[in-house]
Amino acid sequence: MNLASPASPKDYFEHPLETLDVGSNGTRNLLELARAHSARSLLASTSECYGDPDVHPQREDYWGNVNPVGPRSCYDEAKRFAEAVTMAYHRKYGLTTQIARIFNTYGPRMKLDDGRVVPNFIDQALHGRPLTVYGDGSQTRSFCYVTDLVDGLIRLSLSGEPFPVNLGNPHEMTVLEFAEAVRAATGSHSPIEFLPLPTDDPRRRRPDISKAQRLLDNWTPQVPFAEGLRLTIDHIRRQHAA
Repeated sequence: MNLASPASPKDYFEHPLETLDVGSNGTRNLLELARAHSARSLLASTSECYGDPDVHPQREDYWGNVNPVGPRSCYDEAKRFAEAVTMAYHRKYGLTTQIARIFNTYGPRMKLDDGRVVPNFIDQALHGRPLTVYGDGSQTRSFCYVTDLVDGLIRLSLSGEPFPVNLGNPHEMTVLEFAEAVRAATGSHSPIEFLPLPTDDPRRRRPDISKAQRLLDNWTPQVPFAEGLRLTIDHIRRQHAA
């Protein structure tokens, strides 16, 4: 399973060349290793392949709306190339491959300085700092709890499907709604601070998981958002205490 890539904009902005190397040379190295040992290879790709989508919700047959020279391109294009080279190995060598397009995933053990919205908001709320919402908060995300994502990855790894499969939770909410949910769940009175929207930040993001349901024994996320959020907050509270 190739899960070796930074996924936070904070990290890949700091390491753009390494991110591109991981998606290109790193992916090919793993595919060569799989070929040498007649193994199967699963690529953890991303919903970022859809860019700022013009199609909603996003289906696997949508080719995306990606800026190849924007600030996020080091990550987006690395993953898109990784998909392309994975399919090339499948077609040229008959290698058994799978591609998971992963949507926003959250849960315990996320880094507090990850830079992504889930640990950011929870950490800010627990410290009584303003919750930093970019833009007006109307952009949407779909949050999938980590155990549901792992279940999907394992099922996909055992399948015979070589083409991309969306893995994520189709429950969509605005970033502002998520901020309010974090404030309520933590009992925080932190204000909300609005900051300029980053370049190429997707306006909407929600997976169509009908293909996963059809191919992966009716895979569907099971952990309710409120429960996943509580477990994540509890973990971050323990990190603060430690």
